[in-house]
Amino acid sequence: MTDQQRLDALKDRARQLPRVPGVYLMKDEQGRVIYVGKATCLPDRVASYFLPSNRGGEMLGPKKQPMLSAVHDFDIIECESEWEALLTENRLIKDLHPRYNARLTDGKSFPYLVITVRDDFPGVFITREPTHPDFKGARVFGPFTSVYALRESMQLLQKVFKFRTCTLDIREDDPTRRHFRPCLLYPIKQCTAPCAAKISREDYRADIRRFIRFLESKRSVMLRELRQEMEQASKELAFEKAATLRDQIRAIEKLDERGRRADGWQPETESLIADPKKSLESLRRTLGLNAPIRCIEAIDIAHLQGGETVGSKVCFVDGRPLKNEYRRYKVRSVSNDDYEAIREVVGRRYRDAGEGHELYPEVILIDGGLGQLHAALEAFEQLHVKPPMVISLAKKEELIYTQSRSEPVRLGRENPGLKLCQAIRDEAHRFAQHYHHILRGKQVLGEKGAAAARRARKSTRQRRAGATGEPEAEPQTDGQGRGDD
Repeated sequence: MTDQQRLDALKDRARQLPRVPGVYLMKDEQGRVIYVGKATCLPDRVASYFLPSNRGGEMLGPKKQPMLSAVHDFDIIECESEWEALLTENRLIKDLHPRYNARLTDGKSFPYLVITVRDDFPGVFITREPTHPDFKGARVFGPFTSVYALRESMQLLQKVFKFRTCTLDIREDDPTRRHFRPCLLYPIKQCTAPCAAKISREDYRADIRRFIRFLESKRSVMLRELRQEMEQASKELAFEKAATLRDQIRAIEKLDERGRRADGWQPETESLIADPKKSLESLRRTLGLNAPIRCIEAIDIAHLQGGETVGSKVCFVDGRPLKNEYRRYKVRSVSNDDYEAIREVVGRRYRDAGEGHELYPEVILIDGGLGQLHAALEAFEQLHVKPPMVISLAKKEELIYTQSRSEPVRLGRENPGLKLCQAIRDEAHRFAQHYHHILRGKQVLGEKGAAAARRARKSTRQRRAGATGEPEAEPQTDGQGRGDD
């Protein structure tokens, strides 16, 4: 069969698909998934790949141009709605790592809305880590498919329900609250200021219960009132006000575009929460260590075709990230050699520990396979004091290589120790990629342009965090880390 006949057959088959939202999986000759995409209407989207105008690849863009020659089959997954297709696409890309997918591969998850109902005065927060210890026992809604719409909705709803979004520890039995000065949200009537004892516990919790009922309902009354106000503003030619109301209506409507946490759309957000102690004990038994594991550090390398090579080190204590100990490294010695980059980063990070001036973590995890592990061990051979345990975790096969065994350890995908290692490895990868993108921005935009872009992003983050209570990203380091050259 010629290429033209193959593409014609795929196009004809695509046109017979049901006209529903869904996800499509492009496959190569061996049946491997090489691309995952979502569609509002499956036949229209999938057939568009095989139209004559696309067969040269010009319409698909440079990253997808080679894909058409590799596609020999496709599968679909029908979904009930566009938002379900988006969540399904995200889940499949993170699980399958298709060759031609560039989006949704950064490890970032969709956001959740958390209400800390166990507190005397519950707070409302937007977060991508719903299982953080601070949110234990909280009500969790989501994941939501649009973080922008979620933030816009919360700004609007805070004017109605006046919930707090600050991270203060507010207790009813604290008599000093009467002397506390509330933030700006109180005088502009967007918070009832429980921090300053301006509202009783019972009244505040009643507002929160109404807010939760609103989230669980269809919100028809509020939407009807907003539409009437928008129409009235339009009649009065107040078009700017009408446009603002229109955007608010759309944001609230998007609150329905969410999954349920129980459906397991984002298991990576749950990986460390179930039982960190159990995960650490499982990993200790797997590695054959006598002492309990408390601290694990992970090393990863990131670059793009050898350019702007960087390394990262993340630190987890008792199964939880300790972000104050995260470090970034700009690799100086090489530009396109992962092994040499690992040797450099390991040497720079653990130089003091190798001289006996600092304690090693119980486990050091290298992102990669046997070659990456050997590179790290070669770096440790140059140090006087050796670490207790160095391992590596290979992607896809998810095999654990250790310094003490000739064969890799293969664990079940549900093994808590493996899931802990995967989560730490993925966090190191995310952290390295973020630093790599910063350096790439400097290269493309120049130092001043990249700095201006960072300031703009930081300003936007702070403004949204102040309005929604979402924690800011971890503090940036200079990439050198403690004990660096």
